[in-house]
This record gives sequence, C-alpha cells and structure tokens, in this order.
Amino acid sequence: MQYMRYLIILYIVLFKAFAIFSQDSAWANLSMVTKTKSYDPDFGIEIEDIEPGILAKQLNNTEVKVSGYIIPLTGKIEQSHFMFSRYPQNMCFFCGLAGPESAMQVFTKDEKKLKFRPDKITLTGTLQINKDEASGLIYTLRNAVVIKED
Repeated sequence: MQYMRYLIILYIVLFKAFAIFSQDSAWANLSMVTKTKSYDPDFGIEIEDIEPGILAKQLNNTEVKVSGYIIPLTGKIEQSHFMFSRYPQNMCFFCGLAGPESAMQVFTKDEKKLKFRPDKITLTGTLQINKDEASGLIYTLRNAVVIKED
C-alpha cells in the first residue's frame, strides 16, 4: 500500500514538472515565488519580500524563452533597454495588477533597438535573478533577441 502511494506521488510530481517545462515560455517557472510580509520601521509600512522558487533559481544564468509585452522606459519609439511583462500594459506589475515576478528588465543583444509594439512578442536571452535589485525587479534578461512576433 505504501509503495502505491509513493508511485502516485511520483506520478503527480513528474506530470507537473513535465507540464511546466514543456510550456512555450519561462513565465510559468518564474511565477513560482514565495511571498512573505514584514514591517519596515524605516518606512512605517508593511513590505512584501519575494523569493524566487527552486524552478526559477534553476533558470538563473541560462538561456530562456519568454513571451510578453514591451513596457517602454522612455518616450522613445525604439529602445535597447526596456521592461518586459507577462501581461499587457493595462495589467502589468507597474499598473498594480500583477506581481514583480511577472516582469523583467531587458537588455538587447548588441544594444539592438527594438520598436515598441503593443502586440505580444517572444524573446530569448540569458536570465539573471536579481534578489537585491534596487529597482524591485527580480529578473533581468540579457543579450535578448526577438524570436517571434505575434
């Protein structure tokens, strides 16, 4: 009986891992975070600390593929450094409707400028986890290139 229970648990774990890793974008893994709240006496408010999960940590310094939306940092039409969101701009982290695990800053390969577009695109690049980034962003994608425009 105990043996059967272990087999069922193993099957569930493997099935979930396969489902996560077979997805077209890394966001499923990056969104698995642990959130804890604590009081910050300097600011007099409760703050939320976000710790990337084990699957996200395994992606650190590896090439990943992410689909999402460009969130411009400036009014310029083309940028080589921008925010990238899992969700459209009206639902993104910066608008208060999603968490910081759903956004990343992007630096393009060879500083190639990308035109802002409201449509979803897919990028590939090297993921870095920034646990103590002053911007509050957990993730950075370096040497990013567009591999698909929807």
